[in-house]
Amino acid sequence: MENQNTLSIEKALELAAEKKYFDLRTLLLEAEPADIAVLFEALTPELAALVFRILPKETAAEVFVEMDSDMQAYLIGSFSDHELKLILEEMYLDDTVDIIEEMPAIVVTRILANSTPVTRIAINQLLAYPKDSAGSMMTTEYVSLNPAMTVKEAFSHIRKVGVDSETIYTCYVTRSRKLLGVVTVRTLLLSPPQAVVSDIMTTNVVSVSTLDDREEAADIFRKYDFLALPVVDKEDRLVGIITVDDAIDVIREEDEEDFTKMAAITPSDRPYLKTSPFRIWQARIPWLLLLMVSATFTGIIISSFENALAAQVLLTAFIPMLMDSGGNAGSQASVTVIRGISLGEIGFSDLIKVVWKEFRVSVLCGLSLAAATFAKIFFVDKMIMGNDITIPIALVVCITLALTIVCAKIIGCSMPLLAKKLGFDPAVMASPFITTIVDAVSLLIYFMMASALLGI
Repeated sequence: MENQNTLSIEKALELAAEKKYFDLRTLLLEAEPADIAVLFEALTPELAALVFRILPKETAAEVFVEMDSDMQAYLIGSFSDHELKLILEEMYLDDTVDIIEEMPAIVVTRILANSTPVTRIAINQLLAYPKDSAGSMMTTEYVSLNPAMTVKEAFSHIRKVGVDSETIYTCYVTRSRKLLGVVTVRTLLLSPPQAVVSDIMTTNVVSVSTLDDREEAADIFRKYDFLALPVVDKEDRLVGIITVDDAIDVIREEDEEDFTKMAAITPSDRPYLKTSPFRIWQARIPWLLLLMVSATFTGIIISSFENALAAQVLLTAFIPMLMDSGGNAGSQASVTVIRGISLGEIGFSDLIKVVWKEFRVSVLCGLSLAAATFAKIFFVDKMIMGNDITIPIALVVCITLALTIVCAKIIGCSMPLLAKKLGFDPAVMASPFITTIVDAVSLLIYFMMASALLGI
C-alpha cells in the first residue's frame, strides 16, 4: 500500500522553480526524511543549499543523514560554522561518525572543529575501532539505569536523558558501567511505580564485544529480532549500543558486497550512475584479467587433445553444452552454500554433510540431464538435423555430462567452505571461479572418456 506521506518530487521541484518556498516548506514537513533526501538528488547544488535552509533544524539533521556523501560534502562546504554546529548538535553520534568516514580530510577537519570537546572525544574513540568491527557502528547515546532505581525514578531519568538518546525503548541496567541486565519501557509501564529495576530486569543479556565483526552483530539482530544490541569491552562494561537501523545498513552493505564479488566485480560504495566509466573499469578489469589467465588452462587442455578432435570432429559440437552445464551446476551449489554461510546455517564443520548432500543431488541431476541429452542427440541431432552421431559418441557425451555435474556440484559446495576456513570471503568462490575450474574439469573428463570409449 502506498504511503500517504510520500513526497511528490515533481510538485516539490515545481514549487522550488517558482520560488514558493513557504509552500515547499509546508510540503516537505509532511514527508519522511528519506523521501526528502531523494528530492535533493534532483536539485542543483545551489538550489539544494537554499532548500535545505528552509527546513527546521531537527528535520534538516534527519534529512542530512539520508543524503549521499557528495551532497553532504557540498552542503558542509556551504554551511557557516554556526549552521554546521546546529546540524551536528541534532545528529546522533554514530551518524556523525558514518559521515566522517566518507568525507575528505578537509571536510572532516571542519566537522571536528565545530563539534563540542565532549563530542570530539567520543567521535575519535569510535573512529579508533576497526572499520568492520561492532565498535565502529555503535553509538554511545543510550539510556542507562541504576539497579536500585524504582520504576518511578527510572521514568524520571528517562525523561531527563532520553532526548539525547538514540532509543529509549530498551534501557540498560549498569553498576559502575558493568552491564547487569536490560529492561524495556513496556516492562516499566506494566510494573508498579515502586517496583525496583533490579527485580524486573532481564539478566540474560545478549551482547557483542567492541572488536567483534560487525556482520556477526548484524546476524544477531536477524536471529533475535532485537531493536538494540549492547556492546561491551573486555571487562563486560557497557560502552555503547547498536540500533536496528544500523544493523539493517550493514546487512544491506554485506549483501551488496557479496553480490558484486559473486559477479567478479570489486565492491564499490558509490551508486552506479554516479560512478565514472574509469572507476567501473578499475573495478572490473582485475577480475577479468585473472579469469582470462585462469581460462588459459582450458585452452591448453583443448590443444593437448587436437588429434582426438580431428578424428571425431562431432565431439567439438558438444563442448559448449558440457562446459555451460557444468558451470551452471557448480554455480547453483556455490550460491546455495554461500547463502547458508551468510545466514549462519552452514559452517566448515558441516563440510562432509554438505558434500554428501550435494553428491546425491548431483547424481540425480546428472542422470536426468544425461537421459535428456541422449534423447536429444538421437531425436534432434541425428533424426532431424541429420548428423552422423553413433551410439559410442552419444555415450561419451552423456557419461561426461553426468560426471561433470557430479564434479561441478562437489567443487561448488566445498570451495566456499574452504575459503571461509582459510579466512577468505566465500563470495569470491562463486560463479566466475567455479565456472573456470569446472570448464577445465569437464574437458578433461570429456577427452578421457573419448579416449577410453572411442579409442582415439
